Amino acid sequence: MNNPEYFVGWGTLCLINAGLAQGKNRSGLGWFLLSLLLGPIATFLLLLVRKLPEERY
Repeated sequence: MNNPEYFVGWGTLCLINAGLAQGKNRSGLGWFLLSLLLGPIATFLLLLVRKLPEERY
């Protein structure tokens, strides 16, 4: 569990998930934090959710 490559890979996955979430108009920070806990499961969930409509100001 003290393998640095494991932590680098998990962190990279969290950043990728944050980018995917923002592309679907969702909270990047929220999905980043969720990805810290769930990892690949969060990625799968992000692939299933639909893109939210953009807010107009």
